Amino acid sequence: MNNWFHSWRAAVRIARRDAWRFKGRSFLVLAMIALPILGVSAADLTLRSSELSPQESLARTLGAADARLSDPGYGGTPVHQDPEGRMSVPVGDFDNKPYPSGRGDVTKALPAGAAVLMDAVGSAKLRTAHGLLHTEIRELKATDPVTRGIMSLVEGRFPGKPDEVAATTHFLEVSGLRVGSELGARGLDRTYRIVGAYELPDDLEANQVNALPGAFLTPLDKALDAAGLPATEQSSTYLLNLPGDGGFTWNMVKQANAKGITVHSRAVALDPPARSEVPLYAYDGYGAVGASTAAKAAELAAAGTIIGLAMLEICLLAGPAFAVGARRSRRQLGLVGANGGDRRHIRAIVLAGGLVIGVAAAVVGTVLGLLLTFLLQPVLEEYLGKRFGTFDVRPLELLGIALLAVLTGLLAAIVPAVTASRQTVLASLTGRRGVRRSSRVLPVIGLAATLLGAAVALYGSVFSDKFLLVAAGSALAELGVVAMTPALVGLFGRTGRWLPLSPRLALRDAVRNRGRTAPAVAAVLAAVAGTVAVATYAESRDAQSRATYEARLPHGAVSALVGEDGGRDVPAVREAVQKHLPVDVRADVERIVVGKPRCEPYARGEGCGSYEVVIPKAQQCPLWVATPDGSDPAEKFSKAERRALAKDWRCETSEGSLVQNGLLIGDGKLLKVLGVDDPAAVEALAEGRIVSFSKPQVDKAGKVSIRLVTDPEKADLARQKGMEPPGPVKSFTAHQMPEDTRSYGVLAVLSPAAARTAGITTVPYGSFYSTGAMPSSEQRQKLDAELARTGGNIDLHVEEGFVSENSVVLLSLTVFAGLITIGAAGIATGLAQADAEADLKTLAAVGAPPRVRRTLSGFQCGVVAVMGVLLGSAAGVLPAVGLRLTERRNELKWYEEALDQGYGVMDKAPHVPIVVPWETLGALLVAVPLGAALLAALVTRSRGAVARREAT
Repeated sequence: MNNWFHSWRAAVRIARRDAWRFKGRSFLVLAMIALPILGVSAADLTLRSSELSPQESLARTLGAADARLSDPGYGGTPVHQDPEGRMSVPVGDFDNKPYPSGRGDVTKALPAGAAVLMDAVGSAKLRTAHGLLHTEIRELKATDPVTRGIMSLVEGRFPGKPDEVAATTHFLEVSGLRVGSELGARGLDRTYRIVGAYELPDDLEANQVNALPGAFLTPLDKALDAAGLPATEQSSTYLLNLPGDGGFTWNMVKQANAKGITVHSRAVALDPPARSEVPLYAYDGYGAVGASTAAKAAELAAAGTIIGLAMLEICLLAGPAFAVGARRSRRQLGLVGANGGDRRHIRAIVLAGGLVIGVAAAVVGTVLGLLLTFLLQPVLEEYLGKRFGTFDVRPLELLGIALLAVLTGLLAAIVPAVTASRQTVLASLTGRRGVRRSSRVLPVIGLAATLLGAAVALYGSVFSDKFLLVAAGSALAELGVVAMTPALVGLFGRTGRWLPLSPRLALRDAVRNRGRTAPAVAAVLAAVAGTVAVATYAESRDAQSRATYEARLPHGAVSALVGEDGGRDVPAVREAVQKHLPVDVRADVERIVVGKPRCEPYARGEGCGSYEVVIPKAQQCPLWVATPDGSDPAEKFSKAERRALAKDWRCETSEGSLVQNGLLIGDGKLLKVLGVDDPAAVEALAEGRIVSFSKPQVDKAGKVSIRLVTDPEKADLARQKGMEPPGPVKSFTAHQMPEDTRSYGVLAVLSPAAARTAGITTVPYGSFYSTGAMPSSEQRQKLDAELARTGGNIDLHVEEGFVSENSVVLLSLTVFAGLITIGAAGIATGLAQADAEADLKTLAAVGAPPRVRRTLSGFQCGVVAVMGVLLGSAAGVLPAVGLRLTERRNELKWYEEALDQGYGVMDKAPHVPIVVPWETLGALLVAVPLGAALLAALVTRSRGAVARREAT
């Protein structure tokens, strides 16, 4: 035991001295190992600090209150809720009666003696330095101690008077206002003074204004009602404190649930009840909470795979660097052997080098990770959009991450240690290389692993639904190729007979010294394989998305639609679009409203109805017709009948609609913008007819009918019973367009005059525009800035066609693979120069020009890069192809199931192409090796050091 300790102590001292003597090599290896440790430790610190403790999370939602009571909107119907108060369902069976809705009375659930503070939230369009901004208004007395933790004051103070407000820092930033500015709202004559700035710790990008209860929302509602505009919808919750220390218990929560109120309780959140005591979990879909064991196992497996591959990559890159040190120190190692040291002492010295570098990398990486995370915490918080909790340092986790660095250093030094220990003392002292034979077993094992992995991946992609088999098979095949790398390097060497002198020498040197060439090639292989796999998959997905992309408008066309405030902002929007975009034709459109003009599309609130285009019974899809008993109508058909009906024209679905029910109120200009060149259709609109692009809409009499539904809830009940919904029906003679006419989701067009004649109420909706040229980015930015000043919710769409989002990803992957390739090739080149110094001196002695040294260095680097890129490209295609084949099988399976069920949405077989990213492969195969070779040649000196006679 004592001898073992002293021998390792001496080995560590020698390794530490060598690391300090060769600072450049030591720094290179240290950086390789420390950078991943820095990233992982910083990620761990960021993740742990961003995870709030239960107490911190409750402080941001409840402040110092015991509970928050809310109205779930079920009209006071008793409810069941989860312990956190996030999910709730009304108690009872509502299959044959209206689902409960409406306001409940929170005051009925307030316990006696509780201190209550109302927290009301609404919204308004506030006047800013640039125009109007849709902003959340929160009426909460923020100076009350109960609110401590909900809002964080940054500047000034919270409001203390009815004419004062505070605003979030993000609102002040985007609005151009500051503390001390006056603030007003559209439709409101009075103004408020901003007296403070605050932030919401969980939402740093919130645009919110805080006022005292009743100071802002109530005057705003009255002003808007007087102007005939929509009143501000607001929701109110109640913060309360109970006397004593018991808190709001789970039994008290269930008592509030019986009165139709949900509760978020501090006591329940800190000490939740057993699952058997939560009635909500008895409902289907609410009992499964949290990730399954299989999902957690899959996550752990994925994390382990990523860590293992990262360690393998570092070992492959750092291994040749340790071999450099072992080669440069072979005389010293020979002296150890000459003075009685055996092979285990030599292995210990080289392994100690890995230990020293690993420990140093662990310390440096961990310390830098701590400092970097601490210094960048404000930046990370801004990026994530929320404040961290306490700076959470977990020593055991950081220690585990640091041990990875030590383990990686030791693993990277194993092969050089074994190689150095096998040299004889005489060879080490004289500098002779000796006879080296590559293993004949390793290539056979690698070939078997490659074939087995390819077979597993093929089985997983063709015969199984589990992509895990594809991933496992691909990984096994890649490891097999790595094991075959020394033999493959030898095969590459046979091409040297056709090359000029310098590349022939470089290739011969790479083959003769496979111990340093193979790890570098394997490192390049691993990096390039991952890049090619992701690039192939991304390019294939792009091709699939491009084939299935549905344009909303003709290329270059623009739509600007406004569905709120009864179209009040439409004139300003139309003027802004024509001012900033190259408009050729502007087509104004309107929309149908039932009830109050302020009702937004699809609104179902008080006073808001809806409308629908009536489909005649004979033309309704039999698979979709509602049955009186609520059963699935497709169940009465056989599988063969459902497949046939799925191809029926009545069941074919159209492309996605831009507007409600696909119906627009417009004129012939709209048809022109949509690219519909049909004079008969323009004439039909002028004559008061409706232009229909949907065959099922037109009845046998050649008419299209529109039903105005004043009570949507009664209409829903009628449909459930298979009855016609109540409401007046307006019919129009139709002009049916050919079935192959593309209308971009517009199913019917009716002129404004015809709608008014029929007694249908319409409001401005926006406009469609055709442009002479695709709007530029500068024009779009100017238009967006002006539209933002209106403060309205504007649906602006410029049809640019399919735009790939993977270009930046592919570029980043190519750059990453290029850097790994150049780094690995550079390490191998440095080792080659150390090994080949005698050969270079011999070349100089026999009259070789100085440039031979530079060109040889460049070709040595290029040879490693070319071999790694070629092998990596071949290995990387396999997992991408396997994944695409698996997706093709799954989509075909879904397609067949959809046909069996009669869904017309799958009227075409799925298109799942496999596309090779030739541009990325070209950059990797040509540009990266060429760049590596040129860089190595440029940084290499033409003349070496003056040779001196070795001592004999």
